Amino acid sequence: MNKISIIIPVLNEVENIENLLIHLKDNASEQNLAEIIVVDGGSTDGSQAITQGICNRFPGLVTLIHTPKGRAKQMNAGALKAAGNILYFLHADSFPPKQYDSLILNEIHKGNNAGCFKMKFNHRHWWLRLVSWFTQFSWRACRGGDQSQFVTKVLFDEIGGFDEQFVIYEDNDFINKLYARDEFTVIQETIISSSRTYIKNGVWTLQYHFLMIYFKKWFGASAEELHAYYKQHITT
Repeated sequence: MNKISIIIPVLNEVENIENLLIHLKDNASEQNLAEIIVVDGGSTDGSQAITQGICNRFPGLVTLIHTPKGRAKQMNAGALKAAGNILYFLHADSFPPKQYDSLILNEIHKGNNAGCFKMKFNHRHWWLRLVSWFTQFSWRACRGGDQSQFVTKVLFDEIGGFDEQFVIYEDNDFINKLYARDEFTVIQETIISSSRTYIKNGVWTLQYHFLMIYFKKWFGASAEELHAYYKQHITT
């Protein structure tokens, strides 16, 4: 029987993690979930204590593990521990739709071994609404980690997991590998993702810097160069 392991990399997510974990439990059939693995990269804001409290409330469902920070490292560590044969990677500030588990399993049953949901930002700025609208399409340019990613464990292992050289851009690198294999589908239900990074940096400023990162990678910038640019220009 197919089972989903949800993997959530976390670093200082005290404002979101409890609500997200309860949302995940309340909007899925537990028979479809192997576990929810929260992978903490060294939070100092109380996220670990809150997560441990949820683990105690839902033993056997929610697990907290600790790794060095770095989303690629954290997600690979979660995948290594996962008992399910389907991995679902989720940002701590993104809330998938009701019955997200059944929606993912339906795609797996149809032979789609990887994919995501279309997305909507939790802000009404017209540009963010437009960007969200484009996520319904299958074009590679419309993808991002905040849409979440599901993938069979077999395919994940074949690809080699997330490239831990990338401190940023790890989601995009992974998605590129899936597209290269023609292994990606977009579920036409909506995940709600936070716009907080856009609000902190300014919508146009952040969009410009994301575009610069994309072009730098296109022209061969290293993982270290991308991270340095991100640290210099973007506030998280």
